[in-house]
Amino acid sequence: MKTLDAWLRFIEQQHPKTIALGLERVAAVFSRMNIQIAAPAITVAGTNGKGSTCAMLESILREAGYRTGLYTSPHLLRYNERVRVAGAEADERALGEAFEAVERARGAVPLTYFEYGTLAAFYVFVKQKIEVAVLEVGLGGRLDAVNIVDADCAVLTSVGIDHVDYLGPTREDIGREKAGIFRAGRPAVIADPDPPRSVVEATGAKLFLGKDFGYETQGAQWSYWGPAGRRAGLAHPALRGKTQLRNAAAALCALDSVRERLPVAMQDVRRGLASVELPGRFQVLAGRPQVILDVAHNAEAAAALARNLADSGFAPETFAVCGMLRDKDIAAVVRALAPRVTRWHVAPLPGPRGAGADEIASHLGGAAVEKFASPAAAFAAARERAGESDKIVVFGSFLTVGDVIAWLNNNKTSIR
Repeated sequence: MKTLDAWLRFIEQQHPKTIALGLERVAAVFSRMNIQIAAPAITVAGTNGKGSTCAMLESILREAGYRTGLYTSPHLLRYNERVRVAGAEADERALGEAFEAVERARGAVPLTYFEYGTLAAFYVFVKQKIEVAVLEVGLGGRLDAVNIVDADCAVLTSVGIDHVDYLGPTREDIGREKAGIFRAGRPAVIADPDPPRSVVEATGAKLFLGKDFGYETQGAQWSYWGPAGRRAGLAHPALRGKTQLRNAAAALCALDSVRERLPVAMQDVRRGLASVELPGRFQVLAGRPQVILDVAHNAEAAAALARNLADSGFAPETFAVCGMLRDKDIAAVVRALAPRVTRWHVAPLPGPRGAGADEIASHLGGAAVEKFASPAAAFAAARERAGESDKIVVFGSFLTVGDVIAWLNNNKTSIR
């Protein structure tokens, strides 16, 4: 049997394009695999907040005793992070068997890396008899491989400008693509406080909008109200940042909407929110100087990161460790963070989509900026130069944060 690394190298070469949206190929192979996800499925789309919402859903459902299957992307360190059953990453053997099953069914159909991975995840879920699936959309929604499964409940976390080459240049265009995960007669939770008309007018689904659910902060606690009533006196989610309350409310509304099939008790909600973990989402590491890891890579996420930095207390110096993909709006991202950063350490990312350090630096004007060979090297230099009261914020891409996490783990500063 091939190793997981060998499979990943193989599947990278089976389609001429890294991204090729469309359901025809993946649906045809899925049909040949003769598997079916019979468990209820909650599918989550959105420009930002998908990963956090999925993590909260998984954590609460696990506390309620359900055998969960969670599919997310991309990963930070290991491909196995993308496929979790009952809270544990799928092991190499299970993934290898799944990729082999996809390859047997594929025939001459070219599949992208993401399509292979999606089908493999579904195979693992069926074989390991999950009781509920939580599925994160990779890109868009309507033509994303995850959308071959009919969601029992769809969640749309936010609609921002990103991936315009694939989804269109406006929020109306992007919203229309993301609303493609909605299903007629089934609940669709819309967490964006100002959704585009294309989302609100999506036909057939039972929409839950801002008037149908919401939240309010109450000092150190918060309360949620939705289709199943009010839940008060909740502790803030273990994930940091003000936007996490919006994500948590969306997760609770989704669970309210499927409560007849997946009942969840109040204590499960409390425990699930208290124990949820998700690296790289305003993740503050222990120790000094303060290190913050955030996978923010578009303007909306960068603005949220800037607000969270503003709320996190004063620091004499804030070092930014930044690496980005060139198909992102680099100018908008650095513009959002510029007021919160005093020194920039920029670095290139690998692969054809990776932006060079010069490209990032060109958007920084007269700011104090240094260029490094990798995000890890940029971070190591920041660690040497930062004082105990300073901050280091690492952002721009999953690749950037992953490289820094690997450096920390290799330098005996292990984090999960």
